[in-house]
Amino acid sequence: MLDFLFSLLGEFLEAIFVSDGSLVTKKIDKNIDILRTQGWFKVIYEDEKYHRLFFTNRHIRRYLQSNNRTKKIIRSNKAREKFLMILDKQLKR
Repeated sequence: MLDFLFSLLGEFLEAIFVSDGSLVTKKIDKNIDILRTQGWFKVIYEDEKYHRLFFTNRHIRRYLQSNNRTKKIIRSNKAREKFLMILDKQLKR
């Protein structure tokens, strides 16, 4: 429960500081690099159908801009499954 509250607070603070809707490229790239240390992510990242999304899809980049969300994806199978569903949804657009 405490992790959830900290995550929520982090998302809130992040929304305040990036309230104009812009993306922070350095932060996104750093989070992608962190995820690339995970075997399951490395496979997805190197798959051409997904690879492009990490650079061109605003929805995916905004999702990965969150440090808390990135940590959650690494720690939680449920969060990882949600992320994979979002990737698949974005592929169909």
